[in-house]
Amino acid sequence: MSIPNKALFNWSSGKDSALALYKILQNPDFKIECLLTSVNQQFQRISMHGVRVELLEAQAKSIGLPLKIMQIPEMPTMEVYENIMTETLMDLKNQGITHSVFGDIYLEDLRKYREDQLAKIGFAGIFPLWKIPAQDLIHEFISLGFKTIVVCVNERYLDKSFVGRIIDHDFINDLPDNVDVCGENGEFHTFTFDGPIFSEPINFEIGEIVYRKYEKPKNEDSSNTACDTSTSDAFDFGFWYCDLI
Repeated sequence: MSIPNKALFNWSSGKDSALALYKILQNPDFKIECLLTSVNQQFQRISMHGVRVELLEAQAKSIGLPLKIMQIPEMPTMEVYENIMTETLMDLKNQGITHSVFGDIYLEDLRKYREDQLAKIGFAGIFPLWKIPAQDLIHEFISLGFKTIVVCVNERYLDKSFVGRIIDHDFINDLPDNVDVCGENGEFHTFTFDGPIFSEPINFEIGEIVYRKYEKPKNEDSSNTACDTSTSDAFDFGFWYCDLI
């Protein structure tokens, strides 16, 4: 029997991460050593998702995997982000980790960016959900018993009424035709709080709903997709956030 490859899992706290982790944990070729999550250093919340670190830590505890947090400054340049990522991955490489697992589904430019950056330090990227139809993924996610709540929506695609909702068949049916059911284009982000990868559900209460608008970073090209955003123009629009306590 071959020795499994040591891998880290890029954990966003949302549904695609949860389903990808579920699948990779069943793959005997890989052994997940830790979850890796980028956190806004100023607010101590998961980048773009806006979820509190305390809930992220509760997820990791319930999943039963060590959590590695990358502290990222508010609105970092690509150079700053990539330097922090490289330093983090080099430290993990010294621990024998050689692979990095992502929940991406079909964004070719984002996958290429990730793979190019990983190759510089001798890592390989793994994509368990790659090219599986989004409709199939979301229905599999629900049928497996996962539960997830929408914590952020991009106002370009969805209005305030969608934030704070549990993703179920009614939610899917209510989505406009131009919105990917998995939110792969950055339409919405989620927090997964129950399912087969958790030893127990994550307890939380729904707090206030707030609106934030970001200025698009200056002098940045379209590769600015690494910082947990899925579209190069994401910062041209505002976002509705549902705070979880």
